[in-house]
Amino acid sequence: MSADPGITGTDFVSVPTSDLERSVTFYRDTLGLRCSVHMPERNFAEFETGNLTLNVNDPVKMGIGDLSPNRNHIALHVDDVAAARAALEERGVAFMGDVFDTGVCHMAFFADPDGNLFMLHHRYAPRVTEG
Repeated sequence: MSADPGITGTDFVSVPTSDLERSVTFYRDTLGLRCSVHMPERNFAEFETGNLTLNVNDPVKMGIGDLSPNRNHIALHVDDVAAARAALEERGVAFMGDVFDTGVCHMAFFADPDGNLFMLHHRYAPRVTEG
């Protein structure tokens, strides 16, 4: 077996967009995320969530892929899912269904303007793991 590759974390998640400026407005103004990098000439912007950067980019213009939206929800931590959902609904965000209670967390599902899937998430009970 070869040497350990030394992976120590996740630096960012790519989020494809067909309209960078529309996405900048959505992530910065609607979601309220801090824009740490905005390079329209290079077809991307980055937004900070606290522990993970969202790299919003136009993969077609960058020559790195297509515009297929992320179909797996990116969970954005909030302290109160219902309150955060209400605030985002006031800003025009449409949610899919009601707040979902798993028995250990609350979740509310939505999409960005390009159809990338997100959820507001708050764990209210300890996580139980096997093993």
